[in-house]
Amino acid sequence: MYKKTKQFSTLLFFILALSLAACSSESESIENVSEEAPVAEVVTEATEAEAATDTDANTDTSVKFLVTDTKQEFSFDNDGNIIYFPAEGESLYGQDAQYIGLEPSFHDNSDGTVSDLNTGFLWEKTPTFDTYQHEDAVSYCESLEAGDYDNWRMPTIKELYSLADYRGELLLDDVSTPYIDTTYFDFEYPAGDRQYAGQYWSSTRYTVLPNNETEDQMKYFGFNFADGHIKSYGTAYSFDGTPVEGVLAPGMYVRCVSGEENVYGANQFVDNGDGTVTDTATGFMWQQADDGETRNWSEALAYAEDLELAGYDDWRLPNAKELQSIVQYGKTEIPAIDESFFTLTNSDSYFWTSTTHGDFKYQGIYIAFGPGWSIPVMSDNTEYTDEHGAGAQRSDPKTGDPDEYNNNMSSENASDLYRIYNHVLAVRNLSEQPEIQEDTGTLPEKTGTPVETSDGQDAGTEGLSDASEGQEPDLAATAAILGITEEELKNALGDSSQGLPDLAAAAEVLGITEEALQNAMSAE
Repeated sequence: MYKKTKQFSTLLFFILALSLAACSSESESIENVSEEAPVAEVVTEATEAEAATDTDANTDTSVKFLVTDTKQEFSFDNDGNIIYFPAEGESLYGQDAQYIGLEPSFHDNSDGTVSDLNTGFLWEKTPTFDTYQHEDAVSYCESLEAGDYDNWRMPTIKELYSLADYRGELLLDDVSTPYIDTTYFDFEYPAGDRQYAGQYWSSTRYTVLPNNETEDQMKYFGFNFADGHIKSYGTAYSFDGTPVEGVLAPGMYVRCVSGEENVYGANQFVDNGDGTVTDTATGFMWQQADDGETRNWSEALAYAEDLELAGYDDWRLPNAKELQSIVQYGKTEIPAIDESFFTLTNSDSYFWTSTTHGDFKYQGIYIAFGPGWSIPVMSDNTEYTDEHGAGAQRSDPKTGDPDEYNNNMSSENASDLYRIYNHVLAVRNLSEQPEIQEDTGTLPEKTGTPVETSDGQDAGTEGLSDASEGQEPDLAATAAILGITEEELKNALGDSSQGLPDLAAAAEVLGITEEALQNAMSAE
């Protein structure tokens, strides 16, 4: 994170270093998932799981990538209200909006492409807004011709997340703002009452070995630009790449990228031998091990601000994009972090960020370095499973009793595990420190680029976890996925006033597997 006043010469260096000219497309597909990734000088999430754990390859300190600011504008209290920027030493000081990082910078090339002037990537300005199965999305990008370029590919999850803009807010009965800058990028919410379903594929496969039959799915990570979450999404293939008969996976959108591979997200860690780790690729210094304590959000902010480690006292809680930059995708076991450099006291753990979640502002964003625990609502499961994947980005209430939330919170798709008391890895900048937003004495006005959603949508029940809470399942969309009429689906499901339907009985009536019906109804 750097000041907005960072010298242009430094920025130009990085732009040149991340030249667009040397792009080549090596996108993954269902047919070749078992093939070895091409040899590269650095290790990234695009390589196979075996290569991803090879820290000996992680030595090229010339590789750099820039983590840009989240663009979050406001400070919030634990209830989600906008507040004056807290002063140093006050409760809730040090949250995302108070630290101004490297300003995102884009250029519309007026040819269907947008250049990211920080990362050097060329992005598709206007996707098709059609949904694709993962392998079809890969093919779409490989065959895309836009802006006189034909070297397009699907982005990795770190590349895709570089576009995340946390001014986003999904309001189903009002005007929403997507989690992407619509000044430069075109975005459409899905029609009907599934406006929260704005998931975009990445090329990053979830490679942590499944613990049970429920988790035995081949998944790829994606980012939801409608509601601001990272999770892994199923493909209707088993973990080993075998098609699962009778299972239909919901399609997702894709926004293609062109740019040098194996650079953005390729961490270059150095153990400083003093309890800290430097990532020379980003210019961040990290706390090497958490202290074993879990804290609510305000306590986590205070802990990071008060931390004195290795002779430094300018530590802070990382924002969502900063913490996601050190996730190690491609491992076969948890935690999703490079354990040759970092030590987590609990491999199954969530770590707080300083970023407030836009849809539900009483929640703070965390990164799951362990499984992304959840229970699919439209299933017979009563136990939490790794629904979202290690490396997912979700959100927890900032304070409160976890049991109260876990017993009462669910969406139409899934009920996440809420911990509220999460771990902390603090961060600091190696050189130029981020600019601090001080209290101006007036509350800021809301800005951003609003996008209207359909009128008359129920905003859901206050205190729920996803933007989809409080809605009935979209039977028309489910029927379309299954290739049947809505009336046939309603008849199979029976009387909805009697509680959750018997999916096994409904699937038998329809002549499909229960899993196929569950997947169609729980497309998140």
